[in-house]
Amino acid sequence: MDHEATTFPLDESDLPTHWVNLAPDLPEPPLPPLHPGTLQPAGPDDLAAIFPPGVIAQEVASDPLVEIPEEVREAYKLWRPTPLFRARRLERALDTPAHIYVKYEGVSPAGSHKPNSAVAQAYENARAGVRKLVTETGAGQWGSALAFACGLFGLECEVFMVGSSYDQKPYRRSMMETWGASVHRSPSSRTDSGRSQSSHPTGSLGIAISEAVEVAARADDANYALGSVLNHVCLHQTVIGQEAMTQLEMAGEAPDVVVGCVGGGSNFAGLAFPFVRLVLRGRARTRFLAAEPTACPTLTRGAYRYDFGDASGLTPLLPMYTLGHDFVPPPVHAGGLRYHGDAPLVCALVHSGLVEARAYGQNDAFAAALQFARTQGIIPAPEAAHAVRAAIDEALSAREAGEKRVILLGLSGHGHFDLSAYDAYLAGGLEDPEFSVEEMEAALARLPDAPAIAF
Repeated sequence: MDHEATTFPLDESDLPTHWVNLAPDLPEPPLPPLHPGTLQPAGPDDLAAIFPPGVIAQEVASDPLVEIPEEVREAYKLWRPTPLFRARRLERALDTPAHIYVKYEGVSPAGSHKPNSAVAQAYENARAGVRKLVTETGAGQWGSALAFACGLFGLECEVFMVGSSYDQKPYRRSMMETWGASVHRSPSSRTDSGRSQSSHPTGSLGIAISEAVEVAARADDANYALGSVLNHVCLHQTVIGQEAMTQLEMAGEAPDVVVGCVGGGSNFAGLAFPFVRLVLRGRARTRFLAAEPTACPTLTRGAYRYDFGDASGLTPLLPMYTLGHDFVPPPVHAGGLRYHGDAPLVCALVHSGLVEARAYGQNDAFAAALQFARTQGIIPAPEAAHAVRAAIDEALSAREAGEKRVILLGLSGHGHFDLSAYDAYLAGGLEDPEFSVEEMEAALARLPDAPAIAF
């Protein structure tokens, strides 16, 4: 292809036919989740109360590739393949020899990467005869994606939205309701979990997860759907990295560094895992950089421990970097990154040194987002702004070193429903909330007496 090309379009026929399951390639077998009551390894039967058989099979899959059902691939065609473009204007503004390629997921109906998993989960639940899906959402991106997907497959959708984001992002709520979902501010008075957390009015993803799991577990015809963290969600997102790999081949390049934001980890996993597999198989030497907020620095400040995925201790315990399941991070506009833990598969890669994590403050992230918007035209979501910051830093580092560096940036979504945050930044009133080490240490001291993770 002409070396001056900016975009690298794929055809519908280029849609991946399989998801990439990284677990078989890891140097050590993944640590198992633990049952919240017995603290013994949890098996497929322990997940049957809230997940359908198809999702459970994907969660515990041992094959390196998992076939994407045809019905899911057909739904993907509503917005996939997604664009990959070279950010030439940003490169010129930075005066860098680096080549910055952007894989943009904001073209989905919900405006983010989240429908990649929402569609797959809604399909499997509909196939199992489930009537309703219940979930949580931070910034509203997962909730809107699941509301959209439930509409495709005739399911009802109920969403518990983290209180601070519910207040900050009313149009996310409107989007969910437009697609037919019912949305509740979390913590709510509708559940035991919500009532027990009334002293934390801003809420957290951990609290909202507890509420959603509680509602789903009590109903025979309802299941729970999770938007990140678990293996099957990371699996579904790998369509991103597979498409990016094909598009970079069209450009005649291979990434030196892959950059993505991390909250629960599915966006980063989706972009990175196909490239990580090449590294694990000795076919590439790519670096991987995970960007997170300083207000909720799980990968950079958390402890590598077994912990619950929710605030009330209803979910299995997962091996992950955690700030403590009942730690409530200060509110930030990047609500999708405001989670106390991360995907076990991503955490294992960080622990092994294959993935580097960096934390950024809100103002640093928004400064990068403005530079990106003013050169490339796309207004990044606050979550994606953290990855933009990391990619710009990589490009500036390449300039200082005088070396060409191919950077693949995952832009997980647009910020059209986050303009109140941009208003605050432009007015000079955007805060950088303080992270409380004391509150984290107190939360870690309350972790269950689970088996230690070997170092």
